[in-house]
Amino acid sequence: MRLVAIKCIPKKALEGKESNIENEIAVLHKIKHANIVSLEEIFESKSHLYLVMQLVSGGELFDRIIEKGFYTEKDASKLIQQILDAVKYLHDMGIVHRDLKPENLLYDSMDEDSKIMISDFGLSKIEGSDSVMSTACGTPGYVAPEVLAQKPYSKAVDCWSIGVIAYILLCGYPPFYDENDAKLFEQILKAEYEFDSPYWDDISDSAKDFIVHLMQKDPNARYTCDQALQHPWIAGDTALEKNIHESVSAQIKKNFAKSKWKQAFNATAVVRHMRRLQLGTSNEGPSPTLPEEDGGTTSKICSFQNIFISMSGGGFAEAGQSLLGTVCTHDVCFIVLYISLLSF
Repeated sequence: MRLVAIKCIPKKALEGKESNIENEIAVLHKIKHANIVSLEEIFESKSHLYLVMQLVSGGELFDRIIEKGFYTEKDASKLIQQILDAVKYLHDMGIVHRDLKPENLLYDSMDEDSKIMISDFGLSKIEGSDSVMSTACGTPGYVAPEVLAQKPYSKAVDCWSIGVIAYILLCGYPPFYDENDAKLFEQILKAEYEFDSPYWDDISDSAKDFIVHLMQKDPNARYTCDQALQHPWIAGDTALEKNIHESVSAQIKKNFAKSKWKQAFNATAVVRHMRRLQLGTSNEGPSPTLPEEDGGTTSKICSFQNIFISMSGGGFAEAGQSLLGTVCTHDVCFIVLYISLLSF
């Protein structure tokens, strides 16, 4: 018996965008890696498409760092190593993620030593499946200079994003920031960033060197995943073990706590609520809710039985399954399903 997550997409929301979901499914079908959220199965009804995904319930990257009482360069190095391993695998398979960012990095479980998982392949691309990549996509702040310059680009854009993530993991704030998008993009286009004092005073020169090699303006001079994995900060023992938790967590709270990365579904909350139900304590309080989205619609982990009835017409709710929770944001619902008799 196990839990899965189901990405429930109204077909009306796909009108004119069919190629996007087809591309995402093609990518997910092609990949299998320990640090990548996997696609288990696909179902569809007349009105919806259902992607049955591996459930990762350990929470989001920033939340876990904040919750820690002790956090070091070494911890950040281990996280980046896992990301590099997974992205190297993607690149070897001819796949570019194109939207690597902390929001898409989730912990597999609540265990202290849980592995990190890469999710959300909605913008990913299989190299050679189409014309040369030149479409501007990704998330401002993590996107590579060549993408903003609307030049043809390659898998090197992912390596730039990993450099940005590594930067944030070591100081708690982004290397590029401005309320004005035009000024933000100008910073990125020029690759203008600093290792500001006092936030970087206790960070090793090796860590800074690692970031500099990934955040090269020229993609041809930028480290590949292979090169990054061989850097002493990753493969050696140059990552310091001094506790930097207080500074990093304070900056994360200041710079990211209320930003848009606090959306999508909260698998951890769903699983916790499910466990309360299994223990017979569901009457102790209401189902947890997520913050209201733009437009005033509350995303809610709903009454499970009612959702099960509505989903049973979707073609996949069979005997032995119990629907445990759902969270909807705009056009996409994420549902947690308990599988007991169904095997893939």
